[in-house]
Amino acid sequence: MFQELRESDRQWCFANTWPGWTATTPEKALELLEPGFRFLISLPGGQRTGTSREDFTGYLAGRDAVDRRHEIVRYSVDGDVETAYGFVVDQGVTTGAFLSAAQVSPAGLMARYQSFFTPDFDLVDRP
Repeated sequence: MFQELRESDRQWCFANTWPGWTATTPEKALELLEPGFRFLISLPGGQRTGTSREDFTGYLAGRDAVDRRHEIVRYSVDGDVETAYGFVVDQGVTTGAFLSAAQVSPAGLMARYQSFFTPDFDLVDRP
């Protein structure tokens, strides 16, 4: 799926789809995951890890409902790894910055995902 989007749109699909889908339509995000999907999400309060779609479903279900968006300001693709850097905006207020990476499987689905969020440091100035 990721590969098809990348080739047809010439856009980086992780940057254009994943952050919004996890915030607004998590069921769409789950469609992008390999069955053996693994993830690590590091937040100021601790880390959350998992080794399946079901674990990620549990992570998404446990998040507080909030008007949140991810503003990506840098992204890149190198082979099967895609990275994104940007800012998390909750209810119109920037709450911090994130650096995320995904490994895309040969089938074009997300095989692994790693994300770090901090309210304390910006690698890149916000535009």
